[in-house]
Amino acid sequence: MIPTSEQKTQLFLLCCWLTQLYLPINLVRFDKRTGNVFILAGEENMIKIYPNAKWRYVVCLSLTSKV
Repeated sequence: MIPTSEQKTQLFLLCCWLTQLYLPINLVRFDKRTGNVFILAGEENMIKIYPNAKWRYVVCLSLTSKV
């Protein structure tokens, strides 16, 4: 299974948007089980792109505490 062309287009657009916000793209991963693409940007930002190219923003909690 590979990402759909709609997912690839949405991935490009979202990566451009994230870098305009000066967030580094740390990880892009394709889940073969679900067909979803995940983007990890910055320290706490995750975006899930579904096979139909709709996407969802998920805020991840940081695992490290800042003192």
